[in-house]
Amino acid sequence: MMWRLFNILIVTIFMGALSAMPDPVLSQATKGAVALDSSHDFDFLFGHWKILNRRLRHPLTGSSSWYEFEATSTEAPILGGLGNLEQYQAPDAPNGPIEAVAVRLYDKKTAQWSIYWSTAGNGTFAVPTVGKFESGIGTFFDHEDYDGQPIAVRFTWTPQGPSHCRWEQAFSRDHGATWEPNWIMEFSRLDG
Repeated sequence: MMWRLFNILIVTIFMGALSAMPDPVLSQATKGAVALDSSHDFDFLFGHWKILNRRLRHPLTGSSSWYEFEATSTEAPILGGLGNLEQYQAPDAPNGPIEAVAVRLYDKKTAQWSIYWSTAGNGTFAVPTVGKFESGIGTFFDHEDYDGQPIAVRFTWTPQGPSHCRWEQAFSRDHGATWEPNWIMEFSRLDG
């Protein structure tokens, strides 16, 4: 009986020692979690930009008529890099000048970004689009009303090297089964 208790004690101590040893798979997962910090995903955007805008004249009507105009933006980090601020100006937009800001905030807990947009015309933030970058493409979604109907909204950010990037807004009336792009911005860097 004593011998049996001794064996159980030795096995228990051995198993405890094994469980205290570092797990190589867990260590790799932890390293991967650190690498998944996406708080720098928008760093490519910092600086001054010239923007060619293409906007669909009448979204969600079957229209294929677009208009174009130029804009500029300045993009800068805020909150120690956990956010950034865009100041956007399109003085010659066909429907009148557009002066706007975008505030992008990174949530460390969810590893996602929330993008808030406001214009001088309304002075409030719209519903944020929320999402993240995967394989170099940023995709962000929200739900809101457009002309009295509920829609889904998608923003897509595509960096194209150090001097160019593309942003696209699209709407969906069928919960994301189909998307209609309605605003496309082609960014060209003005600084360095």
